[in-house]
Amino acid sequence: MADGPHRDAHRDTHRDAHGDAHRDTWDATASLRVCVAKTPGHAGGTMSLVATHLLDTAAVAERVWDGFLGPTTRRQLDAAAGGPGEGRRLLAWICGLHDIGKVTPAFQCRFSPYVASLRAAGLTWHATARRFPWRHGAAGGFLLKSTLRAAGWPQEHIAWVWPLVAGHHGFLHSAIELEPPPEGLGGPQGDERWERARLAHVRYVTEQLGLPSLADAAPATVPSRALQLMVSGLVVMADWIASGAGEFVGIDDFAKVSMAGARERAGAAWSKIGLRGGWGALPTPPPDAFERRFQRPPRPMQRLAMEAARDMAAPGLLVIEGPTGEGKTWAGLMATEILAARFGADGVFVGMPRWSANDPTFARVREWVGRIDPELAPHVALLHGQRNLMPEWSALIGASAERQRDAVDTCDEDGDGSSRAGPRETPAEWFFGYERGLLCPFVVSPTHTLLHAMTRTKFVVLRAAGLLSKVILLDEVHAADVSGSLFLLEGLRWFGEAGMPVVLLSATLPTAQRQALADAYLAGAARREEYGHPELAHPDRQPAVTAVWHTPHGPRSLTRTTSPRRPSAPLVVELLPEAAPGAGTGTEAAARAAADAAVADRLAAELADGGCALVIRDTADRAQTLCTEVRHRLPDTPVVLLHEQLTAAELARRMAECLRALRPARAGEAVPPPRPERLIVIASPVAEQSCDLDADLLITDLAPLDLLLQRIGRLHRGDDAPRPPRLRTPRVIVTGYAEGDATRADAVPRFPVAAEDRYGRHALLLAAAQVLRAAGPGRPWSYPADAPTLVASGYGAGADAVPAAWRDEWEAARVTWEKNHRARADKARNHLLTRQGEREAVTLEGVHHLAHRHLDGADGLDDLVRDHTNRRAALLVADGEGHRTVSGTPLPAGKPATATCDAVIADTVSLPPTCHDEGYKALSRHSGWAMSPIQHTRTLVLSPDGAAVLAGRRLRYDRELGLVDEGPAG
Repeated sequence: MADGPHRDAHRDTHRDAHGDAHRDTWDATASLRVCVAKTPGHAGGTMSLVATHLLDTAAVAERVWDGFLGPTTRRQLDAAAGGPGEGRRLLAWICGLHDIGKVTPAFQCRFSPYVASLRAAGLTWHATARRFPWRHGAAGGFLLKSTLRAAGWPQEHIAWVWPLVAGHHGFLHSAIELEPPPEGLGGPQGDERWERARLAHVRYVTEQLGLPSLADAAPATVPSRALQLMVSGLVVMADWIASGAGEFVGIDDFAKVSMAGARERAGAAWSKIGLRGGWGALPTPPPDAFERRFQRPPRPMQRLAMEAARDMAAPGLLVIEGPTGEGKTWAGLMATEILAARFGADGVFVGMPRWSANDPTFARVREWVGRIDPELAPHVALLHGQRNLMPEWSALIGASAERQRDAVDTCDEDGDGSSRAGPRETPAEWFFGYERGLLCPFVVSPTHTLLHAMTRTKFVVLRAAGLLSKVILLDEVHAADVSGSLFLLEGLRWFGEAGMPVVLLSATLPTAQRQALADAYLAGAARREEYGHPELAHPDRQPAVTAVWHTPHGPRSLTRTTSPRRPSAPLVVELLPEAAPGAGTGTEAAARAAADAAVADRLAAELADGGCALVIRDTADRAQTLCTEVRHRLPDTPVVLLHEQLTAAELARRMAECLRALRPARAGEAVPPPRPERLIVIASPVAEQSCDLDADLLITDLAPLDLLLQRIGRLHRGDDAPRPPRLRTPRVIVTGYAEGDATRADAVPRFPVAAEDRYGRHALLLAAAQVLRAAGPGRPWSYPADAPTLVASGYGAGADAVPAAWRDEWEAARVTWEKNHRARADKARNHLLTRQGEREAVTLEGVHHLAHRHLDGADGLDDLVRDHTNRRAALLVADGEGHRTVSGTPLPAGKPATATCDAVIADTVSLPPTCHDEGYKALSRHSGWAMSPIQHTRTLVLSPDGAAVLAGRRLRYDRELGLVDEGPAG
């Protein structure tokens, strides 16, 4: 549409039926007084005009700029808009036009009470408008293109702005998806008066923001796609805040609509919700910052990490590698602070592999943030579904649990959202939900929450907007599976393009993975499809740091190593093989019983004079049967069982108990903490990562070498812990495999079926070869010095890594592994935020083409970013009076209260692998939980004695053992 009176006059001229030219003198500003944005039910009881909601959203965007955005984001927006301060107005202008698609017959014809006033104002529509719906987001993007083109905007700026308007309901469309239905015959968008009405609304917002004309709103440069993605998320954020019926009660009288009023409403809402950004302009940490933050001097590795962060010439990727117990978390936090201060990041995302490990990390991060600025400590968020089970978190949320939930809402007049109120606030005075939690300035969460932000799914822009202004700190980065690795690489590309630093921690990072991580970040920073650093030097020992960053002259890097805090020492590796019959042979139960008895006997002998042992089984059911046997044989020895088939609350309680009993001494403690005289912890892999246990003895099932080394990291973790004489030398006893048939020349080891399903025979054979060598007469492992070599032997190794007699079988296993790897990678690529071949695109157009549109909450997102997802269900018990949780909380009729939701979440468990597929699909959701925090939770209903049948399996919940699979039903 033309911008300027002479062009308006041209467009307002047409011919009547007799061919006589005349001017339509209809006043387009009349549309400002009648076009409906929200009906009373969505606007606090009073209809809200489109003009009202547009200004409200623009005013909220100004608040977002002033009180939420970090320095780097503001600088980038200013550069795109044409100068200092211009970015604020550009953001407000884009947000202010997000609902321009509502000024169409397709939207306005839906509200019968207001049809008369629209017609009286001169706005009518074709009868087909109601029959052929057109979403107002798509309509806005489609119609804005012609409006900006007529105003003289350059095409390159039209091309990146319209997707932000079209995508404010969660999907970034392609241009063809925006067009009105062809059957509508022009009805959905209306006639020439509707065009003028839309132009009147666009001009109104433009003028209210102080811009002389629509042409003057044009940006100066095209921002990066990463910045466009952030702005797209900020549009959604501003719209949702401005849709809160509590503070933004509708205004249906145009005489009362003004920018000043909108700013007053936005200020009141901002204060009520308690939103704020993070550090802002964070000062450079002083030389003694480490001592100030952690009350102890830095170790060599920690000094090395800080020096590397200071020496990076641009935002980049910093990889910190070191043995377990070396202090990588503190090193990472300190490096994060330095990088945030140097490059203008406003907060941090700290990711850990498992939710149970997030809880102690949350306390550490909160303490660290509070020592930087005490006012910021309450703004650290813990994001995982079981966070309310953590006592510290639960105590923090108590004060704000009853605050009004209608302070924030979503725009739902199209019926494509939800009419539920916004999620509950936290002690950081923020609102949560899987779409919004990442907008918190400081986040501690499972790593897969970050990976969700790299999926082609609805409202991914909100998640990405929360991440792309932060320093990213990820621990145990080597733990990602095939799918997770691809989504992590996708994230690194976006972080590189956004100019946000990333810090990765690992104890066992293969060279190929380190190279891939670096190349992905550099490709994003260079805005190239593929762009690597072929001359990157890889460390040959630990501790080590590797940093890469992009410059106009090509990639730059540094690689440095230092001495570990403890010298390497011989690690004694002993063997405890067991029988490993094939599935369906009928001898599995007897073999399992014999294996459990052997481990129990070994524990009795090893702990005869006291001591604390950790036993890690590859699966929960192996941990369950071993626990039963050990308790039978060692009735006077305390035994703690940890695995994922316990309820979330019980696992959290037991994990906390173990961490208290077996934690190593902390900095500043004069003496180590007292240890139990004797204790056995039997665990599934929940104890292999980010679990600060200090065991005297480790017995473990065979696992891939990197995971085996992670488990070894729980052994002799503390320096000064008192240990019985027999256990003063670190020893690991490896079981969970069967020796090869002595009658065969090849004598290839065998593994339990569940272990092969979980890890693959290829990786287990490589691990077995190294373990058998270490237990033989040759040189034992020197830990941690041998860790890099061992990890390398477990990944990318050739046939010479296994004995010659194994090679044919190893080669067959390798082929199978590669086939499975490709299949998983192909599946994951279908859901990456950016498709291969489109990474050099300039705009966000079509990002969501062929996207997943229906997901089962966070579980559905997990399915996209993981190879194997733990299927969880809430355990309910049916009795004569209805249902209760397995812990005894009754379930009232109707919508569940907060306490009920917490009780249901506390009693969720991971289903046995035998029930992951068909069994999980067979579980139902509770009909009364719709529109609640547990709406996606599936339920497993038990009989009063704790039994159920699922997917043909007989299940039973035992208070000590957890959810037990007792075998086929019937």
